[in-house]
Amino acid sequence: MIWRKFTIHTTTEAEEILVSNLMELGIEGVEISDRVPLSEEDTKGMFIDILPELGPDDGTAEVSFYVEVVPEEEKAARLIETERLRSDPSVDMSYMPNTANLYTEAELDGLLRAVREEIEGMRAYCEVGDGSIESSETEDKDWINNWKSFFRPFVVEDILIKPSWEEVPAGMEDKLLIELDPGTAFGTGMHETTQLCIRGLKQYLRQGMEVLDLGTGSGILGITALKLGAGHVAGTDLDPEALPAVRDNLAKNGLTASMFSMYIGNVIGAENEALRRELGYGHYDLVTANILAPVIVLLTGVVPAFLKPGGIFISSGILDTREQEVLAAFRAQEELELLSVGRQGEWVSVIARKKVREVA
Repeated sequence: MIWRKFTIHTTTEAEEILVSNLMELGIEGVEISDRVPLSEEDTKGMFIDILPELGPDDGTAEVSFYVEVVPEEEKAARLIETERLRSDPSVDMSYMPNTANLYTEAELDGLLRAVREEIEGMRAYCEVGDGSIESSETEDKDWINNWKSFFRPFVVEDILIKPSWEEVPAGMEDKLLIELDPGTAFGTGMHETTQLCIRGLKQYLRQGMEVLDLGTGSGILGITALKLGAGHVAGTDLDPEALPAVRDNLAKNGLTASMFSMYIGNVIGAENEALRRELGYGHYDLVTANILAPVIVLLTGVVPAFLKPGGIFISSGILDTREQEVLAAFRAQEELELLSVGRQGEWVSVIARKKVREVA
């Protein structure tokens, strides 16, 4: 897959206006590079020992965006497949085919004309600078390892999560260590939703528990559960790449494959009864699901069957704008009782317990 990169040479005065104009043209994922020093607020929360040398701020900036150029028939097929997947509420949006910044050659020509017109129009009210557009091409293989530069060690309470190529930071030697190499397919665990789930595990996991992790990805939640004392973890994911990711991350943490059973498939839907039976009804002390709000809503009708009486369901991936919708789904399930709602940034986690029925 070939991506084309377009870099606009401009000024710091114009960069934000230019980004806004590019977004109005339908461009996603705009990148800014300038030499404005980072403020204390900018660096707050960063786990960075040495900040990059930016050089003196000369007022110049580069605004870049990427587009994927494909034949017309390929674009049409990808859009149709995306709509098909979007209509299935059980499909995680992260598995959608890329349709962002997707253009045919003819559409790209029109886009670049519009970008040049925007640049020239801006000259009437701000200093645009050079305004020239530089183009280059890059293949996916050039990006494979780029994500590594953004993955630094970070702490969730007394748990240190770091990539294998980083050393344990000074003063962190007493933390519970989890090493994670998610690769390009899955997240690093730095996202607020994962951290909310980890805090839930810290609160409710007990030695020897049986844990089910729905939407496993890199395996971070299941591996955290094992490190905290879980007896065994079963994980499910739609993406077959989860199998090697979990296997590799187990090895990095000194855990054996027998401790973590992986299944590829969906637990939602009548057609997936075989997988649900294989996982085991009434078998788990704790279930985690860090997915998306619409999927969590559907899982509220599925997860109770996996839990033992008194078992815990930890869910996240919920934007605060969907909080009430998710809470309503939990409250609608007679087998579940809400325990807590956690928040970090714009994200929400909901934790519930399967009720223990009294015997007369």
